[in-house]
Amino acid sequence: MKIGLGSYAFRWSIGIKDFQPAQPMTAMEMLDIAHGHGLSLVQYADNLPLDRLSAQEHVALKQRADSYGMALELGTQSFNAEELARYIPIGERIGSKILRVALDAEDALIPVPELAAQIRELLPDGKKAGLRFAIENHFNYPSPRMVELLDVVADDALGVCLDVANSICAGEWPMTTVKMLAPYAINLHLKDYEITPDPYGVGFRIHGTPLGEGRAEIEEILACLSHCPADMSVILEHWLPQTDDMEATLRLEHEWLERTVAAAKRLVPAKTAV
Repeated sequence: MKIGLGSYAFRWSIGIKDFQPAQPMTAMEMLDIAHGHGLSLVQYADNLPLDRLSAQEHVALKQRADSYGMALELGTQSFNAEELARYIPIGERIGSKILRVALDAEDALIPVPELAAQIRELLPDGKKAGLRFAIENHFNYPSPRMVELLDVVADDALGVCLDVANSICAGEWPMTTVKMLAPYAINLHLKDYEITPDPYGVGFRIHGTPLGEGRAEIEEILACLSHCPADMSVILEHWLPQTDDMEATLRLEHEWLERTVAAAKRLVPAKTAV
């Protein structure tokens, strides 16, 4: 498995919603950071959308990645046929093998046959560009519905971007999600989390931790994916909570990433880690 960096590891440094740093991290800066950590690739998701860059900037990004011996992957949020059609040539330009799409609540309202038909229309162009569509299990798209969608489309060019924690929000325990979606996985988002009780006993809170420091059953997750190709990408993310101090939050992203990368290199089997 190739260990890579996902742009959601730097949600605060890049900027999200009303949280905007004075100098947002760029796609090129993120690539340099991943290279500095000895990672094999970078996956740019919807929080760092590459459709805002010019074709020349895409080429420059690809050239820098090539010089590092690294690969690039592409992602977007929610199913929008026009947007995905626009992303296919970007994916081809940067040499991406994956186009990750995170389905969410609005997508869950689309009947599966209708969504499947729209996806089928895009697959031929994706294949020509060397892309496979990786549908990510997101907060409000249940995994059983995901399986139904994949089975209806029934095409090797469509698979799952398996996130190990997102589906908690959809009422699924992580290993239930992993076991359900692992047979379809072509991409992995690896993060960790903790569950802590409220100090007054009013329920509990689920929050992120650096990889290997929480409850995620990393070894069992990887065992469920032992059938996957050795070159499948494992994308590192984390759920770092925002603090009251912006500068402290930005520093913590780098600290968490360092701990997460160290854990990933330890936990992902050495014979397949790159």
